[in-house]
Amino acid sequence: QVQLEESGGGFVQAGGSLRLSCAASGRAFINYNLAWFRQAPGKEREFVAAIKSGGSSTYYAASVKGRFTISRDNAKNTLYLQMRSLEPEDTAVYYCAGDSGSYVYEQSSFYRYWGQGTQVTVSS
Repeated sequence: QVQLEESGGGFVQAGGSLRLSCAASGRAFINYNLAWFRQAPGKEREFVAAIKSGGSSTYYAASVKGRFTISRDNAKNTLYLQMRSLEPEDTAVYYCAGDSGSYVYEQSSFYRYWGQGTQVTVSS
């Protein structure tokens, strides 16, 4: 089992940058596929980015591709999301999620482990 805790959210102006972190505790972090999701008020939770267990493959939602970068440091049991050129539409609570398996999914239902979320607010 893995416990996840996000940090790094905050308030930023449009065009700015933030880096989110997700610290994991528990065993076998290196074996887990990890992802970032976000949920804006009144909207469903949506996929942002994912990274395979070994870190060799990454996946992005079209809305963030080219602006966000997902990465992981398996030695530190930490997942990151570097966000650049932020837009007001990026305002949401951001969650990290993880699960083991051979495939990386964009659907939240495939992830068993979740953090509590961190708020990102982008002003125009």
